[in-house]
Amino acid sequence: MEIKYNYVVIEGNIGAGKTTLAGRIAEEFNARLILEHFADNPFLPKFYSDPEKYSFPLELSFLASRYKQLKEELVPQDLFKSFTVADYYFMKSLVFAASTLSGDEYNLYRQIFYIIYGSLPKPDIYVYLHLNPDRLLKNIEKRGRDYEKGITLEYLQTIQDSYFAFFRQNPENRYLVIDINGIDFVDDKTHYNKIIEIIFQRGYPTGLNMGIM
Repeated sequence: MEIKYNYVVIEGNIGAGKTTLAGRIAEEFNARLILEHFADNPFLPKFYSDPEKYSFPLELSFLASRYKQLKEELVPQDLFKSFTVADYYFMKSLVFAASTLSGDEYNLYRQIFYIIYGSLPKPDIYVYLHLNPDRLLKNIEKRGRDYEKGITLEYLQTIQDSYFAFFRQNPENRYLVIDINGIDFVDDKTHYNKIIEIIFQRGYPTGLNMGIM
């Protein structure tokens, strides 16, 4: 299969399976894989236990770490890999901040975000794995991370709304939304192959596009 993209981002809400899909794509197509480093963030467990107190330091720490990682890993060329696939992009910082911050904190954060955002290479396509919040919550419970036990349906819905708000507000990018409700691309090879076809064998204009399974 000829890959027409140099840089693909797999995005999605918490528990959507973006890391799993990005890893499989990288393995199958010999792509360079960029995975978000989040498990060692000291503010994450604190945020889930006390969101009001720790939301701003959490979002600032993610902003800094995501920028550092993407700057370091995207700029060097890897001649032995066919393209780059990542399980997140920098826009994730603003999406989550819009859900956790309010008022002056969010306005300040948004200004900082857009100053930094313009200096990073942009993906050729953003693939968003869309899963209903109740399904997301089941996936989160299944993987059993202690610091995620406080995640609620309401929080997941807010994150989902923030993603689509970002898509609407930044129409110059190419977004591909794939509804994976009722889809099991982890254990069903047919479903996985269909997703690969939707991403790589069809053409999409800039703006919001729906991938039909």
